[in-house]
Amino acid sequence: MDSPIIEEEDEEALASLVPVAPRRKKHSYSVQFDEKPHHQIRKHSLDEVPRSTTLGNEAVYFDSSDDEFSTGGVIVSSDSVCDGSGGDDYAVVTPPLNVGVGDDESEPLPEFIGAGGGTGIFKVPVRAAVHPGRPPCLELRPHPLRETQTGKFMRNIACTETQLWAGQENGVRFWNLEDAYEAGCGIGGQVRRGDEDTAPFHESVTTAPTMCLVADQSNKLLWSGHKDGKIRAWKMDQPCACDDDSGPFKERISWQAHRGPVNSIVISSYGDMWSCSEGGVIKIWPWDSLEKSLLLKPEEKHMAALLVERSAIDLRTQVTVNGTCSISSSEVKYLLTDSVRAKVWAVQSLTFSIWDAQSKDLLKVLNVDGQVECRVDVPPLPDQGDDEMKVKYFTASKKEKSPGFLQRSRNAIMGAAGAVRRVATRSAGAFTEDTRKTEAIVLAVDGTIWTGNVSGLIVQWDGNGIRLRDVNHHQRPVLCFCTFGDRIYVGYASGYIQVLDPDGKLIASWVSHNEPVIKLAVGGGFIFSLATHGGVRGWYVTSPGPLDNIIRTELSQKETLYARQDNVRILIGTWNVGQGRASHDALMSWLGSVTEDVGIVVVGLQEVEMGAGFLAMSAAKETVGLEGSAQGQWWIDAIGKALDEKNTFERMGSRQLAGLLISLWARKEIRTHVGDLDVAAVPCGFGRAIGNKGGVGLRIRVYDRIMCFVNCHLAAHLEAVNRRNADFNHIFRLMVFSRGQNLNNTAAAGVSTAAYTTKSATIPSTGAEEIKSDLAAADMVAFFGDFNYRLFGITYDEARDFISQRSFDWLRERDQLRQEMKAGKVFQGMREALIAFPPTYKFERNRSGLGGYDSGEKKRIPAWCDRVIYRDTQSSPFSQSNLQCPLVSSVIMYEACMDVTESDHKPVRCKFHATIAHVDKSVRRQELGKIIKSNEKIISIFEDLKSVPETSVSTDNIVLQSQDTVILTITNESTTSKAIFSILCSGQAIVKDDGEASDFTPRGSFGLPRWLEVSPAAGIINPEGTVDVKVHHEDFHTLEECVDGIPQNWWCEDTRDKEAILMVNIQGSCSTSSTSHSIKVRHCYSARVCLLESRPAHLSKNLGGSRRHSSEDSVKRGKSR
Repeated sequence: MDSPIIEEEDEEALASLVPVAPRRKKHSYSVQFDEKPHHQIRKHSLDEVPRSTTLGNEAVYFDSSDDEFSTGGVIVSSDSVCDGSGGDDYAVVTPPLNVGVGDDESEPLPEFIGAGGGTGIFKVPVRAAVHPGRPPCLELRPHPLRETQTGKFMRNIACTETQLWAGQENGVRFWNLEDAYEAGCGIGGQVRRGDEDTAPFHESVTTAPTMCLVADQSNKLLWSGHKDGKIRAWKMDQPCACDDDSGPFKERISWQAHRGPVNSIVISSYGDMWSCSEGGVIKIWPWDSLEKSLLLKPEEKHMAALLVERSAIDLRTQVTVNGTCSISSSEVKYLLTDSVRAKVWAVQSLTFSIWDAQSKDLLKVLNVDGQVECRVDVPPLPDQGDDEMKVKYFTASKKEKSPGFLQRSRNAIMGAAGAVRRVATRSAGAFTEDTRKTEAIVLAVDGTIWTGNVSGLIVQWDGNGIRLRDVNHHQRPVLCFCTFGDRIYVGYASGYIQVLDPDGKLIASWVSHNEPVIKLAVGGGFIFSLATHGGVRGWYVTSPGPLDNIIRTELSQKETLYARQDNVRILIGTWNVGQGRASHDALMSWLGSVTEDVGIVVVGLQEVEMGAGFLAMSAAKETVGLEGSAQGQWWIDAIGKALDEKNTFERMGSRQLAGLLISLWARKEIRTHVGDLDVAAVPCGFGRAIGNKGGVGLRIRVYDRIMCFVNCHLAAHLEAVNRRNADFNHIFRLMVFSRGQNLNNTAAAGVSTAAYTTKSATIPSTGAEEIKSDLAAADMVAFFGDFNYRLFGITYDEARDFISQRSFDWLRERDQLRQEMKAGKVFQGMREALIAFPPTYKFERNRSGLGGYDSGEKKRIPAWCDRVIYRDTQSSPFSQSNLQCPLVSSVIMYEACMDVTESDHKPVRCKFHATIAHVDKSVRRQELGKIIKSNEKIISIFEDLKSVPETSVSTDNIVLQSQDTVILTITNESTTSKAIFSILCSGQAIVKDDGEASDFTPRGSFGLPRWLEVSPAAGIINPEGTVDVKVHHEDFHTLEECVDGIPQNWWCEDTRDKEAILMVNIQGSCSTSSTSHSIKVRHCYSARVCLLESRPAHLSKNLGGSRRHSSEDSVKRGKSR
């Protein structure tokens, strides 16, 4: 429908109600997955895969289907849009004779292919059986459809050498890594939807959402913190549920740790558990109490919980003096154990606090800039009044005129729109995150601390909180870290994983998932990554390296074993309804009568509701994330009734932008293969901000392939060809998909994951950052709607004559859209079935037949305004569907419903037959396992990883008296390899009267006994180098008996002799195995025992001493015996 003529002052009035369209921003994790780093990086693999960060003939690899890869799709600027000077020429293709598709052998229709599809963002995406743009990986849990994860989204992972544990919204689960290559249960198996292809796993009973995990290998326990404030312990050696039918496993113990969610748990160097929550709360759970509670029987779990709860030490209370607290009251999000120096770091949004793990003293509070803060708990500023938010939106015209229609409409809605705008302004300020906000922290093997923030900045700190260096390799939020050997792995909100060396230099980079990487964990020779959608992948620690090429080649050769094909038919309907409604009979004639063989139905409507007031209010609501209208909901319900959605189809979701509406339904029989629906909207009206023109889109995954459907209403009027072209290019470049609110299942839209998706801060890009089109990444893109292209060079009467004679061939040559597509100026490289129906515009309402064309005063020339145009993964016509060209579609119906008269446009429908090639990921995982276990080269590479540098220690027996210090020297005998050492305590015991030690018992995570200090407890030794480790005895007063954190026997000093076994574990810089030196350390309290040891003559000056005593202490250098 033509737009009304708008006077200049009315246009200004309407434009004043909406903001000028901002530059493209991202609103959620799910739309940041395809951003590329904008820095020169090293090749991430030894293969010769081309990479480029500029447009041109070189390929730019990015992840689309979360499995295969794509090329093209990068937008540098608006100038990069193809103008017809390059790329493929247009063509008209006719299918071979007597070749049908589908079970009914439907005959494909001839198609017109536009020019310009061979370059830039319009280049057909390229796929492959095995992704050549990143290292091969173990698909432990393939990307599940989002709709299947309602109430059980995964939040975090933790790994040991034999198991991978995952925390989810309804409990925990674990995989035994020895079963990692086994097949999943498949569709219809004994697992929930979403886990059909997942490797065999074991699941717990239902709990509150899991917020954090930490593994305690010394006691074979997995500790989990939950949203309900509880901490639970799970035994690692759970019986296999599939063998003994024992059902979901249960926790060993649990207790109420916090009032709010448990954000993070760590076990300190002394075996105590630290946890944090909201309000700046940090609590310590002494190991002695945990150990006693674990000794109780399962039926005494209430007593065990009470025992632990009464032992808590609230650190915030201890550092509060006269009502003034030394740490902020903001939420403590993360904790980190500094095992090198026996410290604990607590991370708040913009501050860190550093604590002594032994004495539990607060050592330092500093901000993210490295400045020491003495007092950070400042009260919040009072709320700003509404008066400060008021903005003068309108200015009076200098020359008084009688107000036009839009001016009067503006005055009527000015109050309501202004109120919504003020709310939008206030909300925008509330959700603007400080880009310095810390989102991840990790301890490197050299003892330095690395933090990552929302802007992508990575900061290195020393153990005392001194800021050492900053690096920034990617302008997206850093969400997680992990370390293996001397490498640091970084997970980003863009889906990237980067590998850094100890100096922060970039070693490798690849797209690991098509959604943000929220957790990384290392174990069993893998770096495991967890994405927001719940997919888990294992990356070999050798990557990048020769292993990648071997696996890639071997796996590609087995493509026929895991490749699968499925067919689906898609019905697309488009109708400009002219602000009216339709009868059930009209909807049945248009849609309901042709859905018998259809799996997916997509409907796009234009002009559902118009008018200046509605458009302005719609634009204002969009600024606060609101959309939809009562009229739009009526249409969705009416169409659903015509499709029999209660019995046959299931409504997936919809998106409305002012008068534009798009909605999608899937047949229940294929519902298990359809999901991950995202929505998008791009206004193209006044100032690129009003939705009277523009596009709304839906993106959905079908058989693991991405399809995008875009409903458009482009600029009106015969002469506005260039404006229509510009509208299409604007929509194609700026359409960004995200999880919408108007989905059939709001939980499936990601509401349930809000606890961690709030990290998806919108970070303005800096510099000439490239932007990639979401539409360019899809396997299939279909544009439909009222494109408003007209017939040119023809009069009204001539057009009527040709239509009555059904001379559509001649009329097609007068079609503006075909001429623009021939020139490569619009819909570049896309296809449309040849039109064989009369023009669908403009008709008089409620007049049937071809005599219903507009015969009024304007006599608008009939035109094919309402169209359906698409592209798939075919780079040439009639390609065969395979994993290199996974989605091949053809049009088997393209027609207008001329008997429907409720609007001045006729509805159009287009039916596609799509053949989709995809991967059986369970079978491919099995084939990968066979390759890993049988290939001699791979076996040799893994054997080389077990190599550990030879080392020696200066003594294996140390005797300490009160405040004694002994130097333990570790020597790296290797001439070529670095050695990485860590010192743990495998157990401690009390020495009996006969001089023999009792049974050794480990503390949490092999923690040290309180009377022993070891510094440094971890580090790197250069080839042929040595490191001196200080082993020091420290007097302490036992705190074994505490009630609510208050020691009951503070002056009770333990006078018994004690003995501990230190383990000096040695690894190479990239070793999957380790060696260990065992060192016996005995503290002699009694003089009788001390006389048994000869005192070394070489005493030297005290190197450390006690924080509590000022007496001079002796230092001894241990020697081998």
